[in-house]
Amino acid sequence: MLETLLPILIFTALALAAIGAVRRIRLWRQGRPSRVNLFKGLVALPRRYLVDLHHVVGRDKMISNTHVATAGGFVAAAVLMILVHGLGIANPLLGGLLLLASASMFVGSLFVARRRLNPPARLSKGPWMRLPKSLMAFSISVFLITLPTVGLLPEGMLEGGSSWLLALVLAGAVAWGLGEMFFGMTWGGPMKHAFAGALHLAFHRRAERFGGGRSTGLKALNLENEAAPLGVEKPADFTWNQLLGFDACVQCGRCEAVCPAFAAGQPLNPKKLIQDMVVGMAGGSDAAYAGSPYPGKPVGEHAGSPHGPIVVLQGKALVDADTLWSCTTCRACVEECPMMIEHVDAIVDMRRYLTLERGKTPNKGAEVLDNLIATDNPGGFDPGSRLNWAADLNLPLMSDIKQVDVLLWLGDGAFDMRNQRTLRALVKVLRAAEVDFAVLGTEERDSGDVARRLGDEATFQSLAKRNIATLAKYRFLQIVTCDPHSFHVLGNEYGELGGDYQVRHHSTFIAELYEAGRLAFAPWKGGSVTYHDPCYLGRYNGEYEAPRNVLKALGIEVKEMARSGYRSRCCGGGGGAPITDIPGERRIPDMRMNDVKESGAELVAVGCPQCTAMLEGVVDASAEVRDIAELVADALVERPAGDASDGPRRPAATTTAEEVTV
Repeated sequence: MLETLLPILIFTALALAAIGAVRRIRLWRQGRPSRVNLFKGLVALPRRYLVDLHHVVGRDKMISNTHVATAGGFVAAAVLMILVHGLGIANPLLGGLLLLASASMFVGSLFVARRRLNPPARLSKGPWMRLPKSLMAFSISVFLITLPTVGLLPEGMLEGGSSWLLALVLAGAVAWGLGEMFFGMTWGGPMKHAFAGALHLAFHRRAERFGGGRSTGLKALNLENEAAPLGVEKPADFTWNQLLGFDACVQCGRCEAVCPAFAAGQPLNPKKLIQDMVVGMAGGSDAAYAGSPYPGKPVGEHAGSPHGPIVVLQGKALVDADTLWSCTTCRACVEECPMMIEHVDAIVDMRRYLTLERGKTPNKGAEVLDNLIATDNPGGFDPGSRLNWAADLNLPLMSDIKQVDVLLWLGDGAFDMRNQRTLRALVKVLRAAEVDFAVLGTEERDSGDVARRLGDEATFQSLAKRNIATLAKYRFLQIVTCDPHSFHVLGNEYGELGGDYQVRHHSTFIAELYEAGRLAFAPWKGGSVTYHDPCYLGRYNGEYEAPRNVLKALGIEVKEMARSGYRSRCCGGGGGAPITDIPGERRIPDMRMNDVKESGAELVAVGCPQCTAMLEGVVDASAEVRDIAELVADALVERPAGDASDGPRRPAATTTAEEVTV
């Protein structure tokens, strides 16, 4: 009986899976076109899945090993099952491999079951709770029906006679497993991510992220094409591979666990947001969602369709506007996602529509954008006052010098009294190291970071193109700035508009100066110190070591916070969040300063003017906030004679300004 039933069950499941795959692909293809190399992506898939994806999954060793055993066992068992029981190629070698694969899958399913006994709040429940049973049913039944193939049970023992009941039970278990594993993979269910996830990795919107690469800059809108949509109004406005990426979500909730807005009780949960996009792609409501809701917004309030608006003023919306404006664009969700989904891209795409097409930037957003248009800075300050803080420093101007080794980019912290102290400290450090530098002065404009994150791509591109035109007039080797937001935009987002520069964050540059023997410090005599990783320096640009190396050079032993490095908690100052100011149950910077308090540090070193402002704004803070440049400037001593050439440190590059034209 099984010899007859198994091929029917297997090929019926495969046929239904194929029909479901076509249906799923049609859902994705509702999105806008996106150029991808289909062949190259498919060829790269094994490495992306086995190496690049598991680099992220591997951060949780237990889950990583569980995934290898379960997913690897399933893929091998599925292929071998088709050969052995579907096509009847029942030789002992294939049968033995099938036994090993199904056994591996069963062991993995035990760990999945253990995980689901008392699941963390971030894990979705509902249909996911049946997954361990489905995995066990499939692996056990396949194992048992394969035993006669390798001679461990007599041929025909599971056929006819008194064994018909056992044969029916095994056939039912196989049907259950095939239904979950094959049918559910393309029609919807806990295993849907296996099909969508594989194709998402193959046709990822940011293929540069694979192979150890980094891709964090937002993609520019083509503002010259009048037919092109300005942002995303409806799910079908996303590119087809963005929709595919949303469908790949495994609902593990790792993004939810690290989201600062969710922790603060603001109406954002990145996992729920991605699931709402899937709902919109297919059409329907979020009533079946089985995970944590947006704080303060019960499940069942949201609905949408592929060609309906995502945000509406009345009636049920797919997403509320406050959800989109709660994001700090810190990329913690993207960094943690084991499926490498790009949450921030999607949020900014939707913000672009609200800002450019609807003019719905909340709270002070419209005022800031108007200021950027009128005065080239978000505060609306007189552009001519950009250098007032440095009246006594006699800073060299690019307009006078024309060419220089280092262009010091001041950023809009030049208008902030607190950050002016950081800039003065940095100037002191550069002069102590005898760095050949200059500033743009009143020719410098806002980098456009805040405009772009608020969705005003037009103002961003206007500012960027004018800055690029200004920079084209001068010759310099590199740009140095103490603002990670300007560092990121100048280095990673101006290139698409024609401005390619070598950009250094001041902590990286100071570390290089010290290693070259151009700086010397007095021993640290202060208290205990921790370091806060700025999102736009760390997660966006991968720079974690240079600031710590500078602190180490000062004689400081950093007391790391529980969340540091790539898992650092955002200060709450990015993505225009202080401007849109969406209320929550608590403030993000308060949570970060609580992290500082728990570390026991008396001082928190920072490397970003936004972080400084947010952390210093915490009432009754237990630690002082100082920029790395300030700590370095305070510790400067005169270098011993010959130290720069005779010391053990690595020599600096000896390039001259004439060698590079920008």
